[in-house]
Amino acid sequence: MKLKKSLKIALNIILHSRLRSWLTIIGIVIGIAAIVSIVSIGQGAQRTLEQNLNSLSADIITISPGFSRAMGHEAGFREGGSPSGSEITTTSKNLTVRDLMALKSVPNIEYIMGVISGSADTSFLGKSARTSIQGVNTAIWKDIVSTELSSGRYLIQGDVNVVVVGGRIASSIFTDIQINRQINIEGKPFRIVGILKESGNSDDSRIFMPIENAVDVLENKDEKNFDSITVKIKDISLTDDTVSQLTKKLMLSHGILQENKKDFSVNSLKSMQERVSSTLSSMSLFLTAIATISLIVGAIGIMNTMFTSVLERTKEIGILKAIGAKNRDILTIFLLNSGIIGLIGGILGVILGIIGSGIIGQLAAGVSMGRASFSTYVSPTVIIGVFLLSIAVGLIAGAVPAYRASKLKPVDALRYE
Repeated sequence: MKLKKSLKIALNIILHSRLRSWLTIIGIVIGIAAIVSIVSIGQGAQRTLEQNLNSLSADIITISPGFSRAMGHEAGFREGGSPSGSEITTTSKNLTVRDLMALKSVPNIEYIMGVISGSADTSFLGKSARTSIQGVNTAIWKDIVSTELSSGRYLIQGDVNVVVVGGRIASSIFTDIQINRQINIEGKPFRIVGILKESGNSDDSRIFMPIENAVDVLENKDEKNFDSITVKIKDISLTDDTVSQLTKKLMLSHGILQENKKDFSVNSLKSMQERVSSTLSSMSLFLTAIATISLIVGAIGIMNTMFTSVLERTKEIGILKAIGAKNRDILTIFLLNSGIIGLIGGILGVILGIIGSGIIGQLAAGVSMGRASFSTYVSPTVIIGVFLLSIAVGLIAGAVPAYRASKLKPVDALRYE
């Protein structure tokens, strides 16, 4: 029997049992749509994360005082990671100029500066707010900052009593702010020389000024003790090695012999990206495994439909065999039947999955109220993969009923009531 004839018979079987076939197809549609939605949301979140972290510049390493480590059956701390189990936090005095000098000898460092930070009462044109202040080294900051300017310029060496304002402060708090205008911080006047673009990072909510001025407006601060140290590295591929060397240098500077006694943390955006990406991948895999359960249920539905079709068409099978159809012809007919069900379910499932993931993406963007971008992404590889998966599910689910149909003896099939 020619393949074209087998295909025509398989389609007739589906058309003559439309209700049962469509109920079976719906099972496949739900499973495929769930998988497509979850994978596309996961891939979209990962791409958005990578874009956001890239905009923050992956060549920045931040050193902060204080250190958290996990205790219990998973004792120990993985550098830059999240603690698990119970948690012990070690605090320390601020990082010092001595620490800064010790770190300058680490290879792969392009720029390094100490930062002091805090909050201060800020007023502009009669409007007041509590804002985050960062005091930076004006000779280096412009080479380290990753956020672009909306207007004006960055701080430069020799600047005194001037500030650069974060984008969200300019757009949401002091909406009339402009460069070369005066802003008062803790009652002291500063000239605005630059306004940063909104980029979604912490720079949006900060006001930057020379470290000498920050000492004056922030309480209990001096130029020899820092709240953090910012490092810009030359080669991103050596980030892990650089983090390790910075850690060893600081341990030596602080007289610490054991890693679990550290009183500081070294974090890089690259390692953060890797950790969050790994977490997203694990979560997507877990959710995909759950969605696969519905696909298995759909496969059982196909198998049930196929067994019913074989029983209903037992006499027809006997007639086909009586007029010369071979076992492989009967096997082909019912495999095509189940394969077509899987294919239709796959096509509709992909369409529903893309629509569903798009709706979820829009809802997520609405909930974030524009504070963060969110998008879904369906790769061609995923589409091809789920098509093949849906067809494979159909063929596998229909294999046993098709095999049993092919092995029916003509005489027994013709006698079947």
